[in-house]
Amino acid sequence: MPRAPLGKMNPLPSSLRRFLNLSFAVGGAAATQAAESASTGGVPLNLAAYSPATLPGRGLAQHPFFFAGQWDFRKPVQTMVIVRGGKVVWSYAIPTQNAAHTLQELSDATLLSNGNVVFARKTGAGEITPDKRLIWNYDAPSGAEVHVAQPIGRDRVMIVQNGEPAKLMVINIVTGMTEREFVLPTGNPHPTHTQFRRVQMTKAGTFLAAHHDQDKVVEYDATGKPIWSVAVPVPWDAVRLNSGNTLISSHNAFVREVNPKGETVWEFNQGDAPGIALFSLQEANRLANGNTVISNWVPNGIVDAKGAKDPEKWPTSVQVLEVTAAKKIVWALRAWTAPADLGPATVIQLLDEPGIPENQEQQR
Repeated sequence: MPRAPLGKMNPLPSSLRRFLNLSFAVGGAAATQAAESASTGGVPLNLAAYSPATLPGRGLAQHPFFFAGQWDFRKPVQTMVIVRGGKVVWSYAIPTQNAAHTLQELSDATLLSNGNVVFARKTGAGEITPDKRLIWNYDAPSGAEVHVAQPIGRDRVMIVQNGEPAKLMVINIVTGMTEREFVLPTGNPHPTHTQFRRVQMTKAGTFLAAHHDQDKVVEYDATGKPIWSVAVPVPWDAVRLNSGNTLISSHNAFVREVNPKGETVWEFNQGDAPGIALFSLQEANRLANGNTVISNWVPNGIVDAKGAKDPEKWPTSVQVLEVTAAKKIVWALRAWTAPADLGPATVIQLLDEPGIPENQEQQR
């Protein structure tokens, strides 16, 4: 999808105009500032702050959770954490650059019921134990990237390897054998990096792929045959809900629920979050109580040094939101300083949710 070059702006959508007309407290004073540029999703940039001083919910103490985020370029390591009782109780880090000086980032991760973590790191995937032993490792071949790693039970991991071609693989991590493999179509021309960020295996054994580079979500059967699809701008993740609907998060700052006909039945976007800037919404999980928890990753769009890619302004932004079906924000997490500098948000897994995550019993 083309983006407006710097110095030129797409027409401002109503959600952005609404945001820019709002005033909210920043350091005890009301602040409203026109955006100097806008990302594809209509997100206001270059504001004095990206969220109000006071946020709903109890911050780090709202839920126990597992968290990881991609491309925290402020640091020499990329870190995933477990938070319980409002405190970081466990963390694991990988170098931002591996031994070959290739960028690594935490694009996907799941905390299993036994305390292990399965994760994708761009240069490959792995599984670690609570005492931080790497018990399974997959290295992506040169020119390929792995941003998807989903546990299927305790013995198997489904990965998607971006590349030419892109491939979905189900690997038995006990035997080392690839038990299922098929090619996923990609856009052309498009760089490897933008092909896929999330693909999910459903309870039915099908595969729900967010084609980030083709503006669509496609469901494939076990052989790789497409059986359902819906057009969505720059989808990041797609989750099959217990209702049969599909919850889709987008790089373009919205979360959308569609029914099997592809009709939108619920959507959360910038217009529903007064005073809180939404950027790339990477994960959206439907909770047992009907709420939706969303990760809001900060760096987004083509902006100058004063925009959202400026890490000095990241601490004014919200990383996680929990919203009700009526779109009321009941929790907004902003944690950029001690005791928990969590960094940009990609993975948010609430640990007080029922179900075994590796058995696809949660809607994430």
